[in-house]
Amino acid sequence: MNTKYIFITGGVASSLGKGIIAASLAKLLQARGLRVTIQKFDPYLNIDPGTLNPYEHGECYVTEDGAETDLDLGHYERFLGVYTSQANNVTTGRIYHTVITREREGAYLGKTVQIVPHITDEIKRRMLLLGQTGDYDVILTEIGGTVGDIESQPFIEAMRQLRWELPENDTLSIHLTLIPYLKAAKELKTKPTQHSVQELQSLGVHPDIIVCRTEKELSPEIRHKIALFCNVRPGHVIQSIDAWSIYQVPLNMEDEQLDRLAAERLGITWLPQPNLDALKDFLARLINPSGEVDIALVGKYVELQDAYKSILESFVHAGAACSCKVNVHPVHSEHIDEGNVGTVLEKMDGILVAPGFGGRGLEGKIVAVRYARENGIPFLGICLGMQMAVVEFARNVLGYTDAASTEVDPDTAHPVIDMMEDQKKTTIKGGTMRLGAYKCRLAEGSLARRLYGCDEIAERHRHRYEFNDAYRAEMTAAGLSVSGSNPETGLVEIIEIPSHPFFIATQFHPEYKSTPEKPQPLFTGFIRASIARREQGKGKASGNRDASDPR
Repeated sequence: MNTKYIFITGGVASSLGKGIIAASLAKLLQARGLRVTIQKFDPYLNIDPGTLNPYEHGECYVTEDGAETDLDLGHYERFLGVYTSQANNVTTGRIYHTVITREREGAYLGKTVQIVPHITDEIKRRMLLLGQTGDYDVILTEIGGTVGDIESQPFIEAMRQLRWELPENDTLSIHLTLIPYLKAAKELKTKPTQHSVQELQSLGVHPDIIVCRTEKELSPEIRHKIALFCNVRPGHVIQSIDAWSIYQVPLNMEDEQLDRLAAERLGITWLPQPNLDALKDFLARLINPSGEVDIALVGKYVELQDAYKSILESFVHAGAACSCKVNVHPVHSEHIDEGNVGTVLEKMDGILVAPGFGGRGLEGKIVAVRYARENGIPFLGICLGMQMAVVEFARNVLGYTDAASTEVDPDTAHPVIDMMEDQKKTTIKGGTMRLGAYKCRLAEGSLARRLYGCDEIAERHRHRYEFNDAYRAEMTAAGLSVSGSNPETGLVEIIEIPSHPFFIATQFHPEYKSTPEKPQPLFTGFIRASIARREQGKGKASGNRDASDPR
């Protein structure tokens, strides 16, 4: 069987959930026995989202091979349980950079370099790259942006050319649009969808399936009307109604027979029914929790929930694993200090201090760490959260009141967090951090080792600064344990306080590898510890409790 290509575009409005629809369809095809992956083509000129502010673009997701990518790749991995890579996320910037570099090298001597064919040829090459490996039966390609955007047009044109060049049954076009509901008129309106499809058709692409995002059920009459005026086959207009969880969407799409329609259009007729038992079991646990906990998420981008998307999803996975509803309370680190920390955090069952960059809001994170440490509240720190836990310990336990990270105070007398040695000569910002999966050896008898259930792991990183090893012996003597380190470089990866009920922080990002079917061990341990604190009564938890104990 030839590799099949499914293209997913969006219209009317952004943020309709193309990534979720792509991941849901991929999940259904995978559950039918096909080898599937998804790639995202983004229309912005950045080479990758690594230098973008989270307020601009949400979370920057990091793959196993160290690619800084769009957050949709996190959805792809969580739904499929299959790693993505550098090849799964391509931007306009990367396309232009490749073409211009080739031009400077003389690859196009004598030719006028143009959008068509040179840019579109490079886009097509990237679109086909994963399919040429022989590892996949179906490649889903999500085109970022909205049809009609100027910056998306080269991708649409490349898609049009591929649909013309490849065999007819090897490609499929799905268009996701919005069907708005006018409350005053009590009516669903199809005209925006008609206009969006007309725009797409004017660019030479005729969708095979139209998926309508809606908050109300689409009647057969509305579906027929859309099919008639958008020139798609009857029965090929399906609804994507608002769901109570994104993980419900694959089941909704199965009910709408999206996977069957896609398979038929691609000439795949031998597929068994999808096996979705594991997903259904996860959803059953998610919707029927036996308890709940309140968790403070202390960060400086909390106004935008997509900035911490993988962390929030990891809480969903861990909550289901523990039969517990996790109520996440965003706490802006700029709005917390010694004067109000008790008021803000005293009702919390657990505190997570989130990753980030720069000096803004750091003191609030340090205050939150101290409150968790001194009051026996389960604590999880990630990346910058781990670094601020080290700074807090140095200031308030070792007595180094000016201890800091050199990221914000290069002249501190106690640089307990310092720039990695191999980063000190780096001047280029994009793609130069310590990125991707690195090994971590876990100390015998440590909380980390009990939670993971093994002595060595590999987790993903995104940082330039690290624990300053010159302070390790002093901190260890004072009660801060280094429970995880890189076996090759000795870089500190995990710290713990063994005398605390649950206090653990990591230089890596554990949230990137959590999935519904394989929740991240640190998050499940954190939630179990938070449940135990709630059951024992807030403020009464003490001692070195084994948080890996499922009780």
